Amino acid sequence: MKQKPNKEPDPDMLEEYDFSNGVRGEYVDRFAKGSNVIVLDPDVAEIFPDSESVNQALRALAVTIRKRVEEGSRDEIKATSKRLERTRR
Repeated sequence: MKQKPNKEPDPDMLEEYDFSNGVRGEYVDRFAKGSNVIVLDPDVAEIFPDSESVNQALRALAVTIRKRVEEGSRDEIKATSKRLERTRR
């Protein structure tokens, strides 16, 4: 479905911007390859306000998970994962 052209000028777009030779979606593949978009639930987003804080927490969690896996407690991790999944529902 095509979008209707917006007849009102965007106040952020200056007249000297020229997109007449632009190609729609030209860089979308390049962007998609380097990005993993994850949507946080609102309660989680309150705790982690930006991607840096999410990444820091996940890296800390990854260290713990790696240690447990190295110790051979994969079954415990699966059980914990299932418990966490049940609490989210």
